[in-house]
Amino acid sequence: MPLALLALAIGAFGIGTTEFVIMGLLPQVAGDFGVSIPTAGLLVTGYALGVVIGAPLMTVLGTKVPRKRMLMLLMGLFIAGNLLSAVAPVFAVMLIGRVVASLAHGAFFGIGSVVAAELVAPQKKAGAIAMMFTGLTVANVVGVPLGTLIGQQIGWRVTFAIVAVLGVVGLAGIAKLVPEVPRPEGVRLRHELAAFKNAQVLLAMAMTVLGFGGVFAAITYIAPMMTHVAGFADGSVTWLLVLFGLGMVGGNLIGGKFADRALMPMLYVSLGALAVVLALFTLTAHNKIAAAVTIALIGALGFATVPPLQKRVLDQAHGAPTLASAVNIGAFNLGNALSAWLGGMVIAAGFGYTAPNWVGAVLAAAALVLAVLSAALERRGSRSGAVLASDTPAMPEPARR
Repeated sequence: MPLALLALAIGAFGIGTTEFVIMGLLPQVAGDFGVSIPTAGLLVTGYALGVVIGAPLMTVLGTKVPRKRMLMLLMGLFIAGNLLSAVAPVFAVMLIGRVVASLAHGAFFGIGSVVAAELVAPQKKAGAIAMMFTGLTVANVVGVPLGTLIGQQIGWRVTFAIVAVLGVVGLAGIAKLVPEVPRPEGVRLRHELAAFKNAQVLLAMAMTVLGFGGVFAAITYIAPMMTHVAGFADGSVTWLLVLFGLGMVGGNLIGGKFADRALMPMLYVSLGALAVVLALFTLTAHNKIAAAVTIALIGALGFATVPPLQKRVLDQAHGAPTLASAVNIGAFNLGNALSAWLGGMVIAAGFGYTAPNWVGAVLAAAALVLAVLSAALERRGSRSGAVLASDTPAMPEPARR
């Protein structure tokens, strides 16, 4: 794998840290600003919605900018947003800072996925994408737990200041290691938009929204769920997030490996198992050991879907994949926003801290249904194409002299 993938992984590490660290700090942030846990959950929802908006917006704005330079500009925006969160005097300002940082997220992973795929042979594309996303998953093993610990012991503002420093490191890595990748000749915005006429692209994005949304329905409220239901101490949330991150790392690498071999079967297995595990989490959340194991499984199964879903979008939007790739990253975060909002609703309605797990199970099951539908439509299209080809009369051979 090219060394440039390391630079992309470094940027992904910083972005992954800021995206997920807030979940372990919701009680502290809520207490400092004097808001409820569901209200503090808007920091998750707001970030996710910012990714949804920022992914196409920043990608379109960067259509005439070389990809390396655009990646650097996005990291600069990420740094600014985290600094604003670190110094926010009121909750609304912190929410704005989260949204500013999130605007870089989707375009960074979308453009980064295209760059990563172009750096390797065709049969290794999913593996290259997974390598970049390893930065995101490793963030959940190192960055998020460490940031949670610092936030609990010193203050959550320090955590976000450190995340801004991570952004500076990522920016330097991209500047040093990522080669100048010229934009393909002849590709314009209208070509990028044409990819959204493909039903398979839209189905893949819908799978992304629902499948990864299932993960966030449970994980957004992991801190109150584990402290109030499982009986863990506040400090235990840190190592529980480590388990989630370890699961993410393993699932991401496995998903990348098998997506290059059997993409759709990989999605069937991971989405089906994710739905079952999330449903079981409503029971296992009451036992410390069972809850810890379940959290790791959710991370593994959830992130096993990421490389195959991203590769499927790239495959279906071939020729002009940049915007579709970025929008699919936004789709991941639309799922995050939807599930965080729904999870907060069922908690606020009095169904308890385990209720979001049922929301997640239903979302993951719906994603599995779409995966089966997508494959069926693809098979039908292949058969129709074969029939049309067989019905086409052969051209007569020219007469021999």
